[in-house]
Amino acid sequence: MKRRSPLLAGLSLLLFFSLCVLILVILNITLVIPRRAAQTFGLPTDKLSYTQQLYYATLLTLQEDSLTRPPNPLGEARLFRVDFGEPTASVIQRLQDEGMITNLEAFRNYLLYSGLDTTLQAGDYNLSPAMNAIEIAHALQDATPTHVTFRIFAGWRLEEIAAALPTSGLDISPEEFLTSARIPRSGYAFSPLLPPNATLEGLFFPDTYQMSRTLTVEGFIRALLDNFQGHITPEMEQGYINQGLNIYDAVILASIIEREAVVDEEMPQIASVFLNRLAVGMKLDSDPTAQYALGFNQTQNTWWTNPLSLEHLEVDSPYNTYKYPGLPPGPISNPGLNALQSVAFPATSPYYYFRAACDGSGRHAFSQTFEEHVGKACP
Repeated sequence: MKRRSPLLAGLSLLLFFSLCVLILVILNITLVIPRRAAQTFGLPTDKLSYTQQLYYATLLTLQEDSLTRPPNPLGEARLFRVDFGEPTASVIQRLQDEGMITNLEAFRNYLLYSGLDTTLQAGDYNLSPAMNAIEIAHALQDATPTHVTFRIFAGWRLEEIAAALPTSGLDISPEEFLTSARIPRSGYAFSPLLPPNATLEGLFFPDTYQMSRTLTVEGFIRALLDNFQGHITPEMEQGYINQGLNIYDAVILASIIEREAVVDEEMPQIASVFLNRLAVGMKLDSDPTAQYALGFNQTQNTWWTNPLSLEHLEVDSPYNTYKYPGLPPGPISNPGLNALQSVAFPATSPYYYFRAACDGSGRHAFSQTFEEHVGKACP
C-alpha cells in the first residue's frame, strides 16, 4: 500500500483547518453579528434583503463606537433645522459639519439599516453633541418643534390671550394664565405704580413670540412683561411726563386708543382729543371702556359687544367712562407700540370730539364743539 506523503497530509490538514475557520466566520456573520447588531441597534428594516441586512449589521458592528459614543458629552443643545425637501445626504453632511455626529458613513449606514433614511421629517429640532448618533437619528423622526410661535394682537384683553393658549403648543392652560396674570410682578419700572388689586392687563406687549414648548406660566408672563419694558424708551417716558401721566396712566389711555382707532395714523389725533378732555375735566365717553365693563357677550361670542345701545352705556362700572370721569382704574386692553407712542407724542389739536366717518374707511371726523360733532352724524 502506497503511503501518503507528509506534505500532502500537511496540506490536507491546513485545508481542513481553513475550512473550519471559514465555517466559523460564516456562522459568526450569519448568526452572531446580526444578533449583536439587533441588540445594539435594533432590528433591521424589512425593506432590506437578507444579504443587505447581513452587510449593514457587519458594518455597524465595526462602527459601533462612532454610533454609540456622543461627540461631546458636555455639549449644549442648539437649534438644528431640516428644510422641507432637503436630501438626506445634505442633512447628514450638516450634522457632521456642526459636530453632532463624528462619522458620516456610520450614521448613513445606521439610517439605511434601520430604514430611518426615508422618514426624516422637516422641522426645527433641539439637538446636542451630548446625544449619540442613534439618539439623533430617532430625534429627527419627530417633527414636533421645540419652539412654538405665539402671537398677541394689539387690543386683546387678558381673556383673549388666554383663549389662544390651548392651540398654541404651550403647556399652559387658560385658567393657569389668568390666575397668574392677575398677580402684579415686581422689578419693573411700572411695578410701584400699580394700584391695589391691579392685574397685568395692558402690560403684555403685542408681538410675535418664539417660545419653548416647555415654558412655564411664569416664564411666559415674564417674557411678555420684559418685552413691554424693553419698548418703553426714555423719550417715551419723558413724553408721558410732559402729558402729566406716569407709565401706568399712559398704558391705560393707550389701551383705550388702541380699541378706538382703526387706522394707526389717527392715534396721535385721538390721543389729543382724550388729553384735551382730561385737561378740562370732561368725561372720556369712550365706547371701548363700556365694552370692557360689559364683559363677554354670549350671544355675539365676543368680549367686545357691538353695536352698543344706550342701555349698554349705562353699565355701572368704574371702567365705564360714560359714567365716571377721568381714566378707568386700569387698562382695558394690551396696547401696541403705536398706541403707546401716541400718548407720549400726541398731536396738538383743538378737538374734543370724534366719531366714525361716514365713508366706511374706518377713519374719524374730529370736531371742536358738541354742535359740530352732532352735525357730522351719518345720515
